[in-house]
Amino acid sequence: MHDSSLKSAVYPLWITYAFVPIAAGLDKFTNLLVDWDKYIAPFALDLLPFSGQTFMYLVGVIEIAVGVLALTKLRRLAAYVASAWLALIAVNLLMGGWFDIAVRDLAMSVGAFTLGQILGVMGEAIIPGRATATGGVPARVHVTG
Repeated sequence: MHDSSLKSAVYPLWITYAFVPIAAGLDKFTNLLVDWDKYIAPFALDLLPFSGQTFMYLVGVIEIAVGVLALTKLRRLAAYVASAWLALIAVNLLMGGWFDIAVRDLAMSVGAFTLGQILGVMGEAIIPGRATATGGVPARVHVTG
């Protein structure tokens, strides 16, 4: 696979994992797409020291931050944070009985992890300025034939 093939795979994933969290995060404040509170597992809601709506505001801030982070030089880190975040959301959804949505979020988690891995193959460090998995030397994938 040539670098241009990797870049063409990264671009749609990168845009998705930047703008979807921002949109979902903003919607936590408006509930235009859905009433987000209903997706909090009952046991989790019982553990919260505040209302479900307040929790969703915090979730919204985190999602917006991850989306904005993806637009910076920390996009590989953002991909892994998004992956972990989506996996945690999937667990919450499973506990709340929202199996279909949990599967979707788990698939999105795998996509975010894949984005982080591809960015690593392309030579991006998780934190710029730090060594990559290849010892600081950007990895290049070139297959001929």
